[in-house]
Amino acid sequence: MFKKIAAATALIIASSAAFAAQPSTFYAGADVGRTKIDDLDRDTSYGAFVGYNFTQTLAVEAGFRRLADVDYRVLNVNTKVRADQLALSVVGTYPIAESFSIFGRLGLNRLEAKASAGGFSAKDDETKALYGIGLSYAFTPAVSARVEVQKPASDVTNVSAGVSFQF
Repeated sequence: MFKKIAAATALIIASSAAFAAQPSTFYAGADVGRTKIDDLDRDTSYGAFVGYNFTQTLAVEAGFRRLADVDYRVLNVNTKVRADQLALSVVGTYPIAESFSIFGRLGLNRLEAKASAGGFSAKDDETKALYGIGLSYAFTPAVSARVEVQKPASDVTNVSAGVSFQF
């Protein structure tokens, strides 16, 4: 009986790993989501990313995301605020079921905010630690979807959903 349970467990683990990220492959993708920045309303975000899988559980990823692009009218003056993120992070993945994996990220990101109002403009940027956690579902070994929550700064939270393609 123990051998049957062990064999069944081994098959389940092997089948879930079959859809995990293949080692030594590049991947690229895009996502869309919502960003919450303190003192601003939530705004739609979008981005693109590229990465390289060193193993089935470890990758490095670079990405760009437009966190916010908001127009306000304050005291009869049009105000435009835009926030961008450029990130580099290490991504660890752990398969939890057939085709499902959880992943976490840790890295650095450069945040740039631009604001303009009434002919005046200002720009600020900073480099911060980046961390996040997400869930991935592999439709095929080459195509997967993912949902993620990232924390690019202490006052910024981004929730996104995207698709990734392995090469």
